Amino acid sequence: MTTTVLQPQGCTSLKVRQLMRRVSQHYDAEMASCGLKTTQYSLLAHIVKLGPVRPSELAQAMQMTPSTLSRNLQPLVTAGWAVVGAGTDARSRLVQATEAGQDKRREAQRHWKVAQQTLNAQLGIARVAALHALIDDSLSILQGTDEQDDITEGEGHAS
Repeated sequence: MTTTVLQPQGCTSLKVRQLMRRVSQHYDAEMASCGLKTTQYSLLAHIVKLGPVRPSELAQAMQMTPSTLSRNLQPLVTAGWAVVGAGTDARSRLVQATEAGQDKRREAQRHWKVAQQTLNAQLGIARVAALHALIDDSLSILQGTDEQDDITEGEGHAS
């Protein structure tokens, strides 16, 4: 009796990006109902949870570069959902959510939950749990293997 070993077919990077695009489209479609992109919701949720917070600490918590944080933060500031103000000394700054930003985060959280529940229903809870476990395991194995590892979109979503 011979055992068949499954071999990957195609490019792993392409496959992961295809899945990421499809999942992002799913969440973005729901989040559009409240005027936010998924990445903006994630950033706003982190600001509410951590704020007031120094930009460097926020970037680190979201695993993104300071320049990416700055680009992603600007639309939230422009909309009046976040402010960047003076920190504890003349050289430091703090990011925090405004009252309108906290309200927007609560509104967006309801839409995020709908997106999550819909995806769970489409894929099935067991498949989603297995996907999470596989991703967590893979990230653990790959952590530190690439010194230039940079998650620029801030994909970790706070609930």
